[in-house]
Amino acid sequence: MSGRIQIIINGRPVEVAAGTSVAAAVMMAGEACRISVHGEPRAPLCGMGICMECRAKVNGVQHQRTCQMVCAAGMKVVTE
Repeated sequence: MSGRIQIIINGRPVEVAAGTSVAAAVMMAGEACRISVHGEPRAPLCGMGICMECRAKVNGVQHQRTCQMVCAAGMKVVTE
C-alpha cells in the first residue's frame, strides 16, 4: 500500500500512511487508547489483540481492538 489517508481521532484529523494500524495512529497522535479505572493512560501492550489495552471506540462501536485494525479513510476513533 502507498499513499496517505486521513482519520479522525478524538475529533481531530490525523494523516497516516495507508496500512497503519489504528493503535499506531492513536499513538502517533499523542493520545492514550483508553484511561484505566484508576485514571492512568493506557496504550497497546501485546500488539496481538490479547491484552485489550488498545481498546477504543471506532466508528461508533465500543471496545474495538485497535492493534488489529487497519486505518480506513474517514474512520472515527474515540479514546476513553
